[in-house]
Amino acid sequence: MKHGVLAVLLAAIGPVAQAQSYGARLEGFDYSYPVSTFRLQSQGQALEMAYMDVPPAGAPNGRTVVLLHGKNFCAATWDATIGVLSDAGFRVIAPDQVGFCKSSKPAAYQFSFHQLAANTHALLAGAGVERAIVVGHSMGGMLATRHALDFPDAVERLVLVNPIGLEDWQAKGVPYASIDALFAGELRTDAASIKAYQSRFYYNGAWKPEYDRWVDMLAGMYAGPGGRQVAWNQALASDMLFTQPVVHEFGSIRVPVVLMIGGKDRTAPGAGRAPPEVAARLGDYPVLGRQAAEAIPEATLVEFPELGHSPQVEAPARFHAALLDVLVDAADD
Repeated sequence: MKHGVLAVLLAAIGPVAQAQSYGARLEGFDYSYPVSTFRLQSQGQALEMAYMDVPPAGAPNGRTVVLLHGKNFCAATWDATIGVLSDAGFRVIAPDQVGFCKSSKPAAYQFSFHQLAANTHALLAGAGVERAIVVGHSMGGMLATRHALDFPDAVERLVLVNPIGLEDWQAKGVPYASIDALFAGELRTDAASIKAYQSRFYYNGAWKPEYDRWVDMLAGMYAGPGGRQVAWNQALASDMLFTQPVVHEFGSIRVPVVLMIGGKDRTAPGAGRAPPEVAARLGDYPVLGRQAAEAIPEATLVEFPELGHSPQVEAPARFHAALLDVLVDAADD
């Protein structure tokens, strides 16, 4: 993000508090529910995936919802959603992917959506879950799509909440950035740049104090003693986002899909390095959502015209009411 743009955005959203310092695996930041650890062998390494497995608080309905976080998010960002779904009788599993948040940060790893989907499938099998509703937000939407493509029999329904990857950025003219260049950019990440980016692209410039917790969560990992390790994994994940589009496979999805789209979202990874005329065409979520609904064989579109990238954070009551409507309708099918 250009320095001048950052200065203007910071002036608009107000001062940024000094970030806490957390460990490379988010040590020091507490989740609202107990965190378990799934151990796996992957790419010749012993790795760990942190996850929350929350039983129904209401009358059990026998169904499981899996919540997949985005690149700039963690399983903890789903806290309110977990509570609502648990109260409604669902078992809820919310993992942190390898390379993110409370999970392992390997020094070398071939990040791919196929790999992360396989990791998630193994975690669910270990937890005794044969079939689940899979909800993916942001990058988690790309992962959820890949999971449904790779393991269709394990997915009851796919819910994509402002998923990135509704367009192929490279095909639209965004230039490639090497992992070294991405890493250099990640090393410059701090609370101010995170807040400015999220305000501009996620919330249409309207910042609320309750969003600060999620800025602190992310910035604290970069500011901590394992900050370089965190930045390296984030760079590898950014390369995955750019080079592994899922939009071209929407027609092959064979499970029911619900797209939940905030109309004010303008998230477009790589837009900052694209020519202005290209950047101006990216991240048009109202259009992208409708195109995706047409491309996916069995899709339903739920639109939130006045909301941004994270409706579950921006307007939780409205989002959760819509989500429960979707899931209740699915049970009646």
